[in-house]
Amino acid sequence: MFEPDDVVLNRVVDELRAPVRMNPALDARVMAAIESERKETGIHRAARWLSEPRLVVVTPIRALALAAGIVAAVVLTRVPRGSEPGVAAVTETPVVRAVASARTDTTVIQFVFVAPAASSVSLVGDFNGWDRGLTPLRPQSPGGVWSVALPLAPGRHRYAFIVDGTRWVLDPSAPRAVEDDFGSPNSVVTVGEHTT
Repeated sequence: MFEPDDVVLNRVVDELRAPVRMNPALDARVMAAIESERKETGIHRAARWLSEPRLVVVTPIRALALAAGIVAAVVLTRVPRGSEPGVAAVTETPVVRAVASARTDTTVIQFVFVAPAASSVSLVGDFNGWDRGLTPLRPQSPGGVWSVALPLAPGRHRYAFIVDGTRWVLDPSAPRAVEDDFGSPNSVVTVGEHTT
């Protein structure tokens, strides 16, 4: 038969209030573990830290930044074709990657452009007033890799590369802007909001 609710509730409460008996050996093992950890040297602590399994949480923005970093590393370490006889020269290949900055309202965006024959490359966009001289890319290797990193506010930013001061070049790895500034096509980079 069923018991009234108060009787069942009283049994549960009595069971929860009953004292818990612990094995005295458990207390001794816990105290010994604490003492051995306190006496542990820096090397032992580092070895333990390196050997313990860890839970790694990857947010979508971190995964995107990691993937973009891997792409940039591959582009930067790639041997330029064209230095070998009978092989075509490397085409201009821009790459954009995002890395969270220390400020919470901006993200550092690294623009990478491969142009072996260029003598100068600059970045123009709505973030620098489309000024050709304001954001030059710096050569990173003898293979014609150019790079610059800028902190950008969250939002959608239009941009393009200027090669040798005259040639307007889109970023083929980025979406094309629907609207064009100054009658020239532009690329788009979207910077997301940071969450802490």
